[in-house]
Amino acid sequence: MKRWLPIVLIVALLGAIAWLALRGDEQPAAAVAATPGGAPQGPQFFGQVAGQPQAALPGDRAQQRRQLVEYVELTDHTYCSYREGSTYPPGSQPMSRNPDQAYPNRPVLESNPMRGEDRRSNPDILLQTSQSRVYLAAGESVAFSLRAVDPAGAAVPLVVTRALAAGIVNTGGRSTPQVPLTFAEDGTGAFAGVLTPSQTGLAGFDGTIRTEVRYTAGGKNGVLIFDVIHSPQVPAVWAGPPREAMEDGALVFVLRADVRKPGRYIVTGRVDDAQGRPFALATFNEVLGPGPNDIKLTVFGKLMHDGKAALPLRLRDVDGYLLKENTDPDRELMPRLEGNVLTSRKRSLEGVSEAEWESEERQRHLNEFAKDRKGAFEALAKFDPGQPLPPSACGPVQ
Repeated sequence: MKRWLPIVLIVALLGAIAWLALRGDEQPAAAVAATPGGAPQGPQFFGQVAGQPQAALPGDRAQQRRQLVEYVELTDHTYCSYREGSTYPPGSQPMSRNPDQAYPNRPVLESNPMRGEDRRSNPDILLQTSQSRVYLAAGESVAFSLRAVDPAGAAVPLVVTRALAAGIVNTGGRSTPQVPLTFAEDGTGAFAGVLTPSQTGLAGFDGTIRTEVRYTAGGKNGVLIFDVIHSPQVPAVWAGPPREAMEDGALVFVLRADVRKPGRYIVTGRVDDAQGRPFALATFNEVLGPGPNDIKLTVFGKLMHDGKAALPLRLRDVDGYLLKENTDPDRELMPRLEGNVLTSRKRSLEGVSEAEWESEERQRHLNEFAKDRKGAFEALAKFDPGQPLPPSACGPVQ
C-alpha cells in the first residue's frame, strides 16, 4: 500500500485544484438566516446586496481560465506520466531508471575534509575513503581504506594509530565486544584493513557494526567512522543451477532457493545486453514458504523491444534478503551472487511480446486518472468554448 500513497495524494491534489478553479461560479450563501417575514436575525456584519449577482470582471475571468488550464495540464501530466511509467511491470524496469543500482558491488568512495577528535573539520586536509560494501551477509568480509591529500591532490603523510569495531546497541542494551582491526600501508600512502565479523566476537551480532579509526594526518589527529549492516543468519541459500525460460512473451531467469525462514523475499538482479550495456533491473518480491522455491527474475518483452536489446542477455550480481517488518535491521541477507550468473541462450526477439503490461491495479488507476483528465478538458471547453484546448502530451482525450 505504501508505494501507492503518492497516487492518493495526487488524486486529492487534483480535487482541490478543481474546487479552487470552479468555485468562482458559485454564489456565497446568505450571511445570516432570515425569518419568514424576511427580517434578518442577529448582528448584521455585512449588508445584503440587492439585485442580481454582478458579472465576473475581466480580470476574475482570466484568473479562472488560468486555473482551469493549470488543472488541465496537471491532470494530463498525471495521466500521461503514470501511463508511461507503468508500461513495464514494477519487477522489470530499464536500468536507465535505476542507475544507482547498476553496480552494487563497487566500493563506496568518498572524499571529505578530515575531522579531528573534537569533530571539527579541517579543509586543508582531505580524507579519501573506500568501503567495499555496506550490507554484510554471514561469512562475508568488508574492506576499508583511507588516504590523506591536500586540496591540490598531493599526498599528506598519514598513520593509523588505532581501529576498533563494535556493534551499535540500543540504550540499555548489552554492549558488544570491541574488535581491533589492523590497518596496513599499501605502498601508495593509503592504509587498508579488513573486517570479517564471523571470525570475531561479533559473529552473532545482528545490526550496525561501527568501526572507529583514529589516525594522524599532517601532524594532526583525526577520527573516521565506517558503518556496515551485518546479518549473522542466512534465511535462504541458493540451491541448484540457474536456468532460463520464456513466459508470456518475456525472458525469465529462474533461480532455485532453499528457504529456511518463510516470509517475504526481495531479490534483485542486474541484466546486461550482449554489448555489456546495463540494460534492465529485475526484481522478485513475493512471499516464500519453507523448502525449495523458484525465484523468477523477468526481463519484460516490451522492454526488450523498446530498449533494442542486443541478445544474448546476461544476468549478474544478484542479491536478496528476507524482509523483516517493524524491526531494525529490517532484513536478513542471503548470500550474494557476484559477477556473471547466467547468459541466456536466446539470440533473437522472435516470440518476445511487444504488449504493454496489464494488471487490474494499473487499469484501475488509468481509468481514474483518465476520468479526471476528461473532466478537466470538458470544464475548460464549457467555460471558454471559443478557445482551442491545450494539446495532450499523450494522445486524444476520450
